Order: sequence, then C-alpha cells, then structure tokens
Amino acid sequence: MEIMTKLSHFLWALVILGIVMTGSAFAESVRVGVLLPLTGKLARFGEVEQRSFLMALNEINKAGGVNGVRVELIIEDTTGRPDVGRSAIEKLISKDGICVVGGGYSSSVTWAAAAVAQQRHVPFLVNTAAADRITEQGWNYVFRLNAPVSEFPDTLASFLTKVVRIKTVAVLHENSLFARSVARNFAKLCKNIGIKVLLKEGYEAGAVNFKPLLLDVKARKPEMVYMFSNAMEASLLMRQSKELNLNPKLFVGSASGFALPEFQKYAGEAAEYVFSSIPWVPSVPYPGAKKYYNSFVAQYGSSTEYHGAEAYAAMYVIADALKRARSMTPDDVRDALAETDMMTVFGPVRFISYRKKSQQNRLPVFLVQWVDDKIETVWPRKTATTKYVYPMPPWRAR
Repeated sequence: MEIMTKLSHFLWALVILGIVMTGSAFAESVRVGVLLPLTGKLARFGEVEQRSFLMALNEINKAGGVNGVRVELIIEDTTGRPDVGRSAIEKLISKDGICVVGGGYSSSVTWAAAAVAQQRHVPFLVNTAAADRITEQGWNYVFRLNAPVSEFPDTLASFLTKVVRIKTVAVLHENSLFARSVARNFAKLCKNIGIKVLLKEGYEAGAVNFKPLLLDVKARKPEMVYMFSNAMEASLLMRQSKELNLNPKLFVGSASGFALPEFQKYAGEAAEYVFSSIPWVPSVPYPGAKKYYNSFVAQYGSSTEYHGAEAYAAMYVIADALKRARSMTPDDVRDALAETDMMTVFGPVRFISYRKKSQQNRLPVFLVQWVDDKIETVWPRKTATTKYVYPMPPWRAR
C-alpha cells in the first residue's frame, strides 16, 4: 500500500511537472501596444489593420513567440481623434506597461501620439501615417515603416517624364489638411518637371455633385487630371467625368481611394484605365506578399490592401526587434529597432536618415492601373504585371 501511495504521488508529480513545463514556454508575455481607429469614419481601415496585426501575432506566437515568450497585443481605439490618441498612448505606457507601440493610421492622431512616445521614451513604430513631419523632428523614439507622403508621386514622376511627357494638369483634392499638403507637393513636383498646373481646386469632404468642378476642368482641357479622394468620392468623380465626356489623356488618383476594391465596385466601367500611386498590391515582388493576401481572404472572407500589409509587416518588425533586444525595456527595444534590417511582405525595412528625415524606411511606390476590372502594376517596368494603357481611350470609343 505504501509503495502504491508513493507511486501515486510520483505520478502526480510528473503530471504537475508536465503541466508546468508545457506552460513554461509562455509563462510570461511581452506587451505591445497598438493605436488604431476602430470606430468613427476611419474604422474600415482600422479594422483591416487590426485583423492584420492579429493574424501576424497568431503566426508569431504559434512559432514560439519571442524567444519562447508569448507576445500580447493591447489595441487601443483612437476614434480618429488626436486627443483620444494622446490619452490612449498614455494609458498604454502608464497602465499597461507596454515596451513598444505600433499602429498609427491618421497623421494628426499619430503626430499627437508620437510626441508622447518621444517624451516618455517609449519606441513607436508608425506603419501608416504619412505626413512628412512625423520623421522630421529628430525624435529618436519614433520610427516609420511606410513612405512619407512627399515620396508617393516619385514613381508617377518617372512615368510622366519617361513615357507620357504631358504638358498640362488639373489637380483636384478634398479640403483636408493632409489632402491640401498632397496637392501642394504634387504641384511643386509638376513645376520641377515642366508640367503646367492649369487648376488646383479643393472640394468639401462628403460632396456628391462634382459636375460644376469637372466642367471647369473640361473647359481648361488638361492632358491629365490628378485627384486625391476617398473611394466613394473617387467613384463619383470618375462616373461624373464619364457623364460629362471629360477626356484627358490620363486620370491619376492618389491615396487609397482609387486603388481599393470599393472604387471599382462603385465606379464600374468608369474605373477602367484609371491610374493610381500606391505602395503595395498583392503582386509586388516581395516574399510572402501574395501568401499574406490569400491568407487574409481565407481567414476573414474579405480582401485586404496596403494598409493591412503595413500592419502585418509592422508586427513582424516589432517581433524581430524584441528577439534581438538585450531586454524588454523600452530603451533596449528602441536600440534593437534602430538596427533593423529585414525583408517583409511590405518590402525591405531599414531605418535610415536622409534629407530632413530620421529613422525613416525608404520604399518604392508603384504605379497601378485598372485593366479589365483588375488592378495591375504598370510602372516601374521591371515590376509591371501588365503593360500600361496610354492614352486612355475616349469614353465614347469604349
């Protein structure tokens, strides 16, 4: 009986030890904060990024986490407001004890949060906010994965000078601070490459009748129309351009509005042959890009786009820094981020200083075009998935 009792105790000890050892790989966790707009008018993009962060997180933890430690995400909703974003990052630092922050969608919210991160000495990896000034302050705790907005037209400029060689353009944009900045930068670029801006006009966000503005554009006969709009306004601009028989040699959209599936859905035939500058599409020549897209669609039953790819890549960059950091303190994680040199589905990531920028990743922006109801990369030529269509056929000839 005594032997049986001792054996029983021994077996229970083995069971308990097994439980402890099984759980020991994730006995601890490292906390990472994420700032995203999950409610409000930007929630659609926040949701895509949140899903992409969580998809990457699950993959990382299934592969053993960070050196055997589970990564835990604490995601805060900024609602798209700077004051909320500032409070959210303060909570992440003071209450949740995070060692690094990711996310950052809108530039105004990210600007407010980045100032707090710098003041509190906590690294912040921005993955979407594109205002140039975010990485022009010399802040050594703020890093940016994506390209700044001033570099979005660079590939388009190459296309305009090497292929189409147009002489005139009309620029249309919503009347937001960010959109006005984009329009101003593009007008400056046009001046530098010898293109005359015949019109640079804003409209109120949420507008539905663009015909008076488009009639003004038509009267000036520009060879190109350049627009900065969200998906709904972009589709209305193109449908009404078709109705008015506005026929420049090319329509080019900036921002995500002209490259999202919603644009093609709502614009219909009017989307055909429209160009857009964009930092990522599933066909980009980066390892894992198409796999990420397919996995997202399979898991969530909806498509993703470059915002999601930015978030997915950012999670892997953060995990890579955590693996290399000497400790999980914000200072050591910051130092590890500064030494990042890796490939992601969004492209290569290495934080450098150039011109006014510091701790900024440099990436190409692609020129895409809607051809046969599909979005295709058309420039640079070496990454093109199909040949561009130029000039765009007149509406009545289609």
